[in-house]
Amino acid sequence: MANAARTPINEATFLAKAFASALHPTRIIPFYYRSTGLVEDDDVTITTLVTANRFKVFKELVERYQGPISVTVHIPFPADASLASLPLTHPSVTALNRLHTLYTSSPFFSKYVDVHLALSPFAASARPGKHTDYAHAEDHTMEQEGEGEGGRQFNVWRNTARLFARTEFVMMLDVDFAVCTDWRQAVRDALEVVRELKEGRAALVVPAFEYANLEDGMDQRKFPRDKESLVQLTRESPPSLTSFHAAWAPGHNSTDYPQYYSIPPSSGEVYRVTQYQSAYEPYVIMSKRVTWCDERFTGYGANKAACLFEMYLSGVSFYVLADHFLIHQSHTYEEEARREERKYNRKLYSDFKEEACLR
Repeated sequence: MANAARTPINEATFLAKAFASALHPTRIIPFYYRSTGLVEDDDVTITTLVTANRFKVFKELVERYQGPISVTVHIPFPADASLASLPLTHPSVTALNRLHTLYTSSPFFSKYVDVHLALSPFAASARPGKHTDYAHAEDHTMEQEGEGEGGRQFNVWRNTARLFARTEFVMMLDVDFAVCTDWRQAVRDALEVVRELKEGRAALVVPAFEYANLEDGMDQRKFPRDKESLVQLTRESPPSLTSFHAAWAPGHNSTDYPQYYSIPPSSGEVYRVTQYQSAYEPYVIMSKRVTWCDERFTGYGANKAACLFEMYLSGVSFYVLADHFLIHQSHTYEEEARREERKYNRKLYSDFKEEACLR
């Protein structure tokens, strides 16, 4: 109705309402660091989430992308505590110091990256009597203890990063994926083909791949940079590269990899996903205006699929960028925690799908 009036609202009240479905107590601090670079509205902001054991790979993403990034960083933090009340050796203080070291380690951070904090007391390191001196801990030891105790609120973190993104378009991406091709211009071109993208009725899929041999996927500098090189690696015998999580076909098979391979490189083609199913969880570029991720999902399993499922029900169609791709950077998984979390989320997702359809 062209009502452009602004109504002041307390930030704490706004955030409490915005994340009302989140596991509490969780404190969101937007723009803990704010980038200084110019942002174009039709650019694509990568929205991602980071824990302290992913700082190294996050730096690689920032330096590779060199574009706007909105990231939620999870910091275990005691409930009802202030930073001033914690000893300098407390894990929460150490994590914030490491974050500052990371942010000041490259000029690309201050130019491109907005950092939002998610403080929660669920990790063991944030609880009384669990204080450990992490000042000299390696990345792979940080944040492992206690993360399965409600700490991994992936969809809350995704929503936070998207809410505070400063461009019209965002990409929902896991931090351990390498951006191998320049799809930012392709998105601008695709707006002429897929006008629904701007209206929040379409999402662009960037196909995901991984190395068959985990050791080959450790160093992003060796990853292919064009589709022709990628396809050659998928056609080796045995293939060096495969579709991401090929053993769990429902997760990505709707992308239709055979069709992707059949389209010549540099074609500029965009093709529609025609065989959607509810486990589909690709990495997508979309308008900020699409439906939000359901925040009841914590831990591994179904959390991203739930985001895509509700988008699909709301009328979003998926289109694949046939010249572009992402490659997963290999790392080990916490399999025991993942098994338990998947067991819980499998039941939650079943209930969620029925509820979402009824709504």
